[in-house]
Amino acid sequence: MIFLAWLTPGVGMGSYRPNLGMIIDGGIFLIFFLYGLKLNPERIRQGMSNWKMHLVIQGTTFLLFPLLVLPFYPLLKGTSLELFWIALFFLAALPSTVSSSVVMVSMAGGNIPGAIFNASISGMIGILVTPLWMGLFLNRTGEILGYGTILIQLLVQIILPVLLGLLLHRWLGQWVGRHLRPLARFDQTIILLIVYESFSHSFLSGMFQSVSLVVLGGLTSAVVVLFFLIWWLTGRIAHIFRFSREDTITTRFAGSKKSLVHGSVFAALLFPGTAGIGIYLLPIMIYHAFQLFYISMVARKMGQIPAS
Repeated sequence: MIFLAWLTPGVGMGSYRPNLGMIIDGGIFLIFFLYGLKLNPERIRQGMSNWKMHLVIQGTTFLLFPLLVLPFYPLLKGTSLELFWIALFFLAALPSTVSSSVVMVSMAGGNIPGAIFNASISGMIGILVTPLWMGLFLNRTGEILGYGTILIQLLVQIILPVLLGLLLHRWLGQWVGRHLRPLARFDQTIILLIVYESFSHSFLSGMFQSVSLVVLGGLTSAVVVLFFLIWWLTGRIAHIFRFSREDTITTRFAGSKKSLVHGSVFAALLFPGTAGIGIYLLPIMIYHAFQLFYISMVARKMGQIPAS
């Protein structure tokens, strides 16, 4: 989609029809409506008992991640690299993944109910916390919408459909469970459209002409260093709290993940139509690919070790 955006940017945008923005808006609503349908309220209540592990995972996702990136802001503020820092901070403020966290924890022999609970609750917390973190910088960049407008968009396009899905889970939850594969393809299609639209804006504005290989390499290095730092810290915290092997696996896997799905959707809402929206997505795209590559290898190795 990035290649297509570079080759033929702007298809379905502006005066073109069908309007790509309207399709994406409707798709975002349906993604989170289906997300609400998938959430089992009873399973969420049952998963709340292991509160120490949950606090560590959510604290890592929404506090530790941003606090590790935040100290570098004064160093880059007002420079040509400030936009890249905000993109990296956007990555740090995102919620954890849903499906891949559960799959990897299952492969490694971790606490599967705990993974399901944290993956589910992380997306709900992120709906509120991610925009709050980014709100610290919304007034510093003229391209971004007013924060009140963003909150209304989040309410209409994310919170409302999630609540509607939760209310209808009793009647439609089983139907969703039987159609997970085609629904996953729908999610992926909408994300691909968001990526295309985002990078189209950036290519049309000439934004990437200022991104050198050195800057791209530096951004990639920062993303990888951030991953391994979180990976190490979650292991140390789990050791301090004397978590079991299963809970340690879940803490490290769920706590170190970041969601490309939420990142793409939040970018479309937080930075609509801005020239640098493709750059905002660069860190999460790099991080998402790397986390799947590395953690899948670790999960396979852990899965071969018998539980003590």
